[in-house]
Amino acid sequence: MAELEFERRLERLFNEPPALSGEGAFAALVEQKLNRGWTLRRGIIGAAGLVGGVVGASQLIMSNFIEQVETASKGSTRLIEMGMSQWAPRLEMLSALPAGSSVVWIAGGMAVLAIGFVVTRVLEEF
Repeated sequence: MAELEFERRLERLFNEPPALSGEGAFAALVEQKLNRGWTLRRGIIGAAGLVGGVVGASQLIMSNFIEQVETASKGSTRLIEMGMSQWAPRLEMLSALPAGSSVVWIAGGMAVLAIGFVVTRVLEEF
C-alpha cells in the first residue's frame, strides 16, 4: 500500500513544473529580444524586394521576353491545330454510334459511382 501512495505522490511532483524565481523577468527579456528591430527588418526586406523586382523586370525587358512568348504561342497553336485535324475523323465515328436513353442513364450511373469513389477516398484521408 505504501508503494502506491509513493508512486502517486511522485507522479504529482513530476506533473507540476517547479516555479522559478525569475521566470517573469526572463519572459520579459525574451519578448524584448524578439520584438527588437522588426521595423528595421521590414524596411530591409522591402528594399531588397523592390531592388529584386526592378532587376527582374529589367532582365525581362532586355531579353525580348515578349517576342519569345509570341513565338512559342504560335508554335503551340500550330501543334494544337495539327492534333485536332488528326482527331476529327475519329470524332466523326463517335457521332455514328447510337445514343439512346440507355446510354445517358449508364453515363449518369457511372458519374454517380465515380463521385462515390471520390467521396470515400476523401473521407479516408481525414
